[in-house]
Amino acid sequence: MMWPYLNKAICRTAQDIAKPIIEENRQKYKIDSIEFESLTLGSLPPTFQGMKVYVTEEQELIMEPSIKWAANPNVTVVVKAYGLKATAQIVDLQVFASPRITLKPLVPTFPCFAKILVSLMEKPHVDFGLKLLGADVMAIPGLYRFVQETIKKQVASMYLWPKTLEVPIMDPSKASKRPVGILLVKVLRAQNLRKKDLLGKSDPYVKLKMSDDKLPSKKTSVKRSNLNPEWDEDFKFVVTDPETQSLEINVFDWEQVGKHEKMGMNRILLKEFPPEETKVTTLNLLKTMDLNDIQNEKSRGQITLEVTYKPFKEEDMEDTTDSTDVVEKAPDGTPAGGGLLYVVVHEAQDLEGKHHTNPYAKIIFKGEEKKTKVIKKNRDPRWEDEFEFVCEEPPVNDKLHVEVLSKASKKGLIHGKEALGYIDISLADVISNKRINEKYHLIDSKNGQIQIEMQWRTS
Repeated sequence: MMWPYLNKAICRTAQDIAKPIIEENRQKYKIDSIEFESLTLGSLPPTFQGMKVYVTEEQELIMEPSIKWAANPNVTVVVKAYGLKATAQIVDLQVFASPRITLKPLVPTFPCFAKILVSLMEKPHVDFGLKLLGADVMAIPGLYRFVQETIKKQVASMYLWPKTLEVPIMDPSKASKRPVGILLVKVLRAQNLRKKDLLGKSDPYVKLKMSDDKLPSKKTSVKRSNLNPEWDEDFKFVVTDPETQSLEINVFDWEQVGKHEKMGMNRILLKEFPPEETKVTTLNLLKTMDLNDIQNEKSRGQITLEVTYKPFKEEDMEDTTDSTDVVEKAPDGTPAGGGLLYVVVHEAQDLEGKHHTNPYAKIIFKGEEKKTKVIKKNRDPRWEDEFEFVCEEPPVNDKLHVEVLSKASKKGLIHGKEALGYIDISLADVISNKRINEKYHLIDSKNGQIQIEMQWRTS
């Protein structure tokens, strides 16, 4: 049974919270000491008389339990002042409350939510006995009602809906690995590259990739017959965790036939680059990333990059109780009017294929195509896949094309992939509202729907 352990934990927390408050008032009123002689909530745990659960379009779980607690606590406080000793004791506690408990945002990292929000939907009923020097103080005419109403008002002023008690569990941005900034990289040049071809020439190009990024590498152009190439080419990478991520750099010799030979590699750690500062860095190209590898003693040339990390900035908002609705800004270094279109494909419902239903979603924006994972044999798939598109200007006149398809299983090669429906979403509302989370009915589908969340982040 958990209650004995919860009892101890709650009492310990209550003592920790009360200590500084007691100390402040003790000095203020020149009291010698205020101490808990005993503090236990008793052997009777709270009971749940019912539970309401609300379904929303957001990544959250909302519960409204009806709590009744008829407790047998023993809370005794001893006060010493001016050579006198007084004992106050709380007994026979009863609490009836209807809190709203919200777990949000839901994330794929244990314990699966980033914070707990608690509000009271109505004023709680609190009843207890208070003994002072052994006498029942609450029996004094008028005092009982005064104390009860005072408690209700104080609690209501702090936690009555829409006011909220917020308990952070983890950093939501780190838990869900959502974008927190953009890394601007300019590949400037390479020097003294090693010859790879028999004729003493090489055709170098650079591949760049963020660690922990599922997206394919980005490439520079190929510089023909050049061991000291200059590129001056710009790239942008979405950052999810600047403390742990790195930019992986690989230089290859392009070959018309056969495998492209690696000329060298290195990486830069994002945590070594202060936000908003542009730094030019020159790195030695290595054979491997093992610093103890003797092959790295041979010179393979250098590569020079210009790097700037631009973190997103949260807009100033008076109401910060719902951090999932906080709109983040794109970095100052993005082109004028540019930004980041952030898309989350949450789920679909009532999909139906003629021969199979192994759904995945395909997202197309300005010719750039991205896909969710495939979920086999499921008419109501939940993907929760996230995508980012860096934009040179606000896509007010553009649309996001979303297709839902079913991939044939290995046994069903006779029937190839099937189209389960599509939708074209105008982005004008996303640009003006900054964030939209909606369910859309799929065209060419009997009852199919798909839930898409979009955010527009600007500088």
